[in-house]
Amino acid sequence: MLEVQDLRVHYGTVEAVKGVSFHISAGAIVSLIGANGAGKSTILRALTGLVQPSGGEVRFENTSLVGLAPHQIVRLGIAHVPEGRRLFPKMTVLENLKMGAYLQTNKAGVASTLEMIYTHFPILKERGRQRAGSLSGGEQQMLAMARALMNRPRLLLLDEPSMGLSPIMTAEIGKIIRQINALDVSIILVEQNAMLALTLAQYGYVLETGTLVMHGKAQELLQDEGVKKAYLGI
Repeated sequence: MLEVQDLRVHYGTVEAVKGVSFHISAGAIVSLIGANGAGKSTILRALTGLVQPSGGEVRFENTSLVGLAPHQIVRLGIAHVPEGRRLFPKMTVLENLKMGAYLQTNKAGVASTLEMIYTHFPILKERGRQRAGSLSGGEQQMLAMARALMNRPRLLLLDEPSMGLSPIMTAEIGKIIRQINALDVSIILVEQNAMLALTLAQYGYVLETGTLVMHGKAQELLQDEGVKKAYLGI
């Protein structure tokens, strides 16, 4: 579904991503784990056109993404939930959701998608007229994910969805990620919470300072002594 080959990204003279290669198959959840500054978020930004790679190739369903604008990539079926959620805080929950469907022209289709969203996120229907900035952290994360789903993506990029959330809410977000995946949406999950990421994913990649240092089946990485010490606190 998505193939990334020798991806390189520079910020000025600093190489933030150093020749990273990975792939995700249709219907899968793949996790990228690593410490702050490992390059995880930069990779997602490169996949969605927010930064342009300085080298390498990215192909989504045999279409090159390199050089495309973010809205063109969204139109292909990729959605990005950025770190920090990036909601429109003064707009209502419903207005935020509708912003996620800005590329859709079929009003009936948007209405149908909205009803699907409310099935999976019933709290958002209750909060429809409430300003997004007044929601709890967990509710804001749900809204950010739901907004991305309004464009009916086939690939969803999630950047630190558990950031700042309580353990109970983190577990709830984990359940929702599984529900989204069950809708035939593939997911690339970037997380510092390595336990959450590897529990949800089928396959994982470990990054250190922009370099891929390890990869394998998620359950195998959970049992790796190096991963346990460095990322699981075991």
